[in-house]
Amino acid sequence: MAMGTKLVHAGIDPDERTGAILTPIYQSTTYVQESVDKYLAKGYSYSRTANPTVKVLEAKIAELENGYGACCVCTGMAATVTVMTAVMKAGDHCVITECSYGGTNRAARVMFSDLGMTFSFVDFRDIKNVEEAIQPNTKLIFSESPANPTLTLTDIEAISKLAKEKGILHVCDSTFATPIIMRPIDLGCDLVIQSLTKFYDGHNQTVGGAIISATKELDEKMHFYQNIHGNILSPQCAFYILQSIKTMGLRLKQQCATALKIATFLESHPKVDSVNYPGLDSFPQKKLADRQHIGMHGSMLSFEVIGGSEAGRRLMDSVQRPWSLCENLGATESIITCPSVMTHANMVKEDRLKVGITDGFVRISCGIEDSEDLLFALGKALDQL
Repeated sequence: MAMGTKLVHAGIDPDERTGAILTPIYQSTTYVQESVDKYLAKGYSYSRTANPTVKVLEAKIAELENGYGACCVCTGMAATVTVMTAVMKAGDHCVITECSYGGTNRAARVMFSDLGMTFSFVDFRDIKNVEEAIQPNTKLIFSESPANPTLTLTDIEAISKLAKEKGILHVCDSTFATPIIMRPIDLGCDLVIQSLTKFYDGHNQTVGGAIISATKELDEKMHFYQNIHGNILSPQCAFYILQSIKTMGLRLKQQCATALKIATFLESHPKVDSVNYPGLDSFPQKKLADRQHIGMHGSMLSFEVIGGSEAGRRLMDSVQRPWSLCENLGATESIITCPSVMTHANMVKEDRLKVGITDGFVRISCGIEDSEDLLFALGKALDQL
């Protein structure tokens, strides 16, 4: 099946008992067993471990991402924490991108470091940096592509090849790309993280995360640690995401087209200093973007205005609807975000500035509104600086 058809039908069968076209919400804590000897004969015992609605979503995501299986958890950060606890222990080392979602950086720098794990934060744009950071006790390479919020890219195929040569697992947070734009498992990745809160949901209505595994062994391990953490996705959220996935392709097509228009507009505006978008010819990694991405380059972009941080914050404070100043991304609503205060505030300031996230750095998530309305509102705010 083509991707557009998979988004609607993958992993879904009409309900056996009623014929309902939508997967039912199994809002149940426990499941009655026929006998002690037949425990788990129907596959379910307790909803912290497994839930029928969640299982359908996991099957769907695994098929979309070309993985062996998927493990759905309650947030994107729950997915990150589950991966790290499943593959690392005290004394182990991880090579991780220096530019990632702020919560990922904090988990590595604070929580897991306190538990005796070590991390090397390096620039993944050059594979030599990754190779040189590998130590005898390295157990995980953690990439994010495109990176939040700078949009820098990792050569997933090259990093995956290096990881396999060294006997190290490679996990990629591919939230900004979605399986419509990039499927890391096809490029050799062992594990993929998706924040389902973002494009999979796409409507600002749920939070969720998923870990997609390339092998049965890894999938079983992720579910084992998900059960220990008790962080399974709720059946209600699973039901909502099962519906919103169906339009992800249509939404993303509109969002990507709008992002390119806005990036092009910003690049030529006299008040704008720099623009980051993989679809622009001026993007430093454009060749990699064209090779690694499937037809589109995403709905995310970032930029800085002339006048520095003060001017950037004035812009974010003054831009009017249809823009919304808030966190989250990938939704139908267009969102403007100040990473230094919102999504990446927990990074050490020196590290944040090193990767280019200044106090006035602007991140944009393009929604599905008419692009002319978005351009008008953004242009008006820029002209007033």
